[in-house]
Amino acid sequence: MTAPLLLLLPLLLPCAAPALARRAGDRLAPGAALWVLTTAAVVLAGCSSAALGGFVLTGLLKLPLFAALGELVHPLRIAPDAVVAPAAVAAAGALAVCAGALVRTVRAEVRALRAARARAGRVPAAGDLCVLDSPYPDAYALPGRPHRIVVTTAMLRSLDAAEREVLFAHEREHNRGGHHWFLAAAELAAHCHPALRPVREAVRLAAERAADEAAAAAVGDRRLAARAVARAALAGQRSRSARPRSAPAAGSGPVPRRVTALLVAPHVPGRAATRTAALLLACAALSFGASATGALDVHHRVEVAQGEVSR
Repeated sequence: MTAPLLLLLPLLLPCAAPALARRAGDRLAPGAALWVLTTAAVVLAGCSSAALGGFVLTGLLKLPLFAALGELVHPLRIAPDAVVAPAAVAAAGALAVCAGALVRTVRAEVRALRAARARAGRVPAAGDLCVLDSPYPDAYALPGRPHRIVVTTAMLRSLDAAEREVLFAHEREHNRGGHHWFLAAAELAAHCHPALRPVREAVRLAAERAADEAAAAAVGDRRLAARAVARAALAGQRSRSARPRSAPAAGSGPVPRRVTALLVAPHVPGRAATRTAALLLACAALSFGASATGALDVHHRVEVAQGEVSR
C-alpha cells in the first residue's frame, strides 16, 4: 500500500471512535473507561496530525526550492502531482486551523486557571476547601499545587450537611485521580480531529462517573450521592461560573445518566465491555501502525529521491 493510502487511514479511523466511545463508556467501569477513552483519543489525534504533516511534507518536496533543500536528485515518486498538490494544500489548511484552535484553547485555559487560582488565593482555606462568597451556586476541583476544592456560599446553602459531604468527596476524587489531565488531553485531542469531539464528552462523563462512584463509596449511600449530584446540578443552573474547562465539577455532564447510574447497583463489566475496549484500542493501534508505516514509506522514497538507496 502506498504512502498516501496509508496516511489516509489515520484521518478516517477517528470517525469510528464516537460510537465505540459511547459503548465503552456505558459498559466499562468509570475508571477504566477514563483511561481507555483518553488513550484512544490522544493516539488517534496524534496520528491524524502526523498524517496531515506527511501530506504537507510530500507536497513541499514536490516544489523545486524544498527539493533542493532536501537534496533530492531525482523526482519524489509518491503519487501524481494532481493528487499530491491538492492533498498537501488541504492538509496544510487543516493543520493551520487545528494549530490556531489549540493555541487559543491553551491560552484561554491558562488564563482561566490563573484567574481561578487568584480568586481562591484571596480567601483563607480550610485544608483543601476554599469557600468563595458568591450568590451563584458553583463547586469544582481546582488543579495546581496545592489542589483546592472551590465551592461558593450559594452552593453550600443549596445542599444539606450530608449532601455537602458527597460534594466534597466527589471533588476530592477529581483531584486525587488527576482527572484534569484527562480532560485537558481530551480537549486538545478534540481540536485535532472533529470526529473526536464526542469522545471528549465521553471522557468528561467517565471522569464524573468515577468521582460519583468514589463519593458514593465514601458516604456509603448511593441514593444520597444521587440526590446530592442532582441538587448540585440543579442549583448550578443558576451559576455564572468562570471555572476552567479542565476543572471538573460535580454538577457538569449529563446529570440524568449519572443519577440513574448511582441509583442502581455498581456496574460489573462483562465480556462485551472487554471487547468494546479492545476494539477501540485496536482502532487506535491501527491508526498508529498506518501512520508509522506511511511515514517510513515516505522516508524511504525521499532516500530514493536523494540517490542514497535504490528502489
